[in-house]
Amino acid sequence: MTNPHQGERIAKVMARAGLASRREAEAWIAAGRVSVNGQPISSPALNVTPADKITIDGAPLRQRERARLFLYHKPRGLVTTHSDPQGRPTIFAALPKNLPRLISVGRLDLNTEGLILLTNDGGLARTLELPQTAWLRRYRVRALGRVTQDALDRLRNGVTVKGVRYGPVEATFDREQGANVWLTIGIREGKNREVRNVLEHLGLKVNRLIRIAFGPFELGALERGDVQELTTDVIRTALGDLAAGVDLEGLVLEHDDTLTLCAAGRRSSLSRKAGEGGERPTLSRKTPPDFHREPGEGQFAKTRSKKPRRDRSGGPRPSRPKPSSKPAPRGER
Repeated sequence: MTNPHQGERIAKVMARAGLASRREAEAWIAAGRVSVNGQPISSPALNVTPADKITIDGAPLRQRERARLFLYHKPRGLVTTHSDPQGRPTIFAALPKNLPRLISVGRLDLNTEGLILLTNDGGLARTLELPQTAWLRRYRVRALGRVTQDALDRLRNGVTVKGVRYGPVEATFDREQGANVWLTIGIREGKNREVRNVLEHLGLKVNRLIRIAFGPFELGALERGDVQELTTDVIRTALGDLAAGVDLEGLVLEHDDTLTLCAAGRRSSLSRKAGEGGERPTLSRKTPPDFHREPGEGQFAKTRSKKPRRDRSGGPRPSRPKPSSKPAPRGER
């Protein structure tokens, strides 16, 4: 085997191959499923190099892909896990089947919707999740109750709720809607149920929570259930110094000829072959599709875009039937 001071930890190599997260890789190793150069291993405390032959359940570790990063608009009602003991639907089961094996950068609760990052590189996911990265996560929040901007401003110094200390929270009052208020919230730690717990501390009950940005990546016009891959140039620009340890120059393995993006019955295809322009950048400054600024309001209001109705010939469909000059047959008046 390789010199213990050379190469990379085997769990890291497995994660970067997009086969599993580091934690999952370590569990596979402990279960005796992984061999290096024909010898089963039981501890992840092992460095390997490209010269070592790694097998999992007897099958060679697949060729490593370059790091890829996807934006996904998570709908409500999905859990952020590969398998759920309670049998609830997961985001990974909802993704197009021809995507590579992906893992999430952090999690969103069952009833939280909006932007979540997905990657095939476990090392990249771990880097983006680290507290030291401290990227701002922004949310649009609808909550039952009343609150003032002064009360929200006090959250900038952090707050302790039920013995848990939360860091600074950027909170802006947007508008009232009946018995609810709409807020924009920014946090950097991303602790479990942080937004809900902090607002509950102020007497508010969150009934809708939408993540609209994670660091430099924004939800933009991406619609519910849609997934979009970012170009390597966009990833490199967004990551800055964090891109130093990320492999963005390697191969892209062909899982299928096309990457299909679909949601709510809509379907479109995007070529994903290297060099064919198969990736599209998304660092949009647009607001989420369900929330558009109304003229003169300066706040977000829920609207639905309406498409012109069309008849079977493809032309515009009249809003009401034209009156007929002929009298209706007897019995049809």
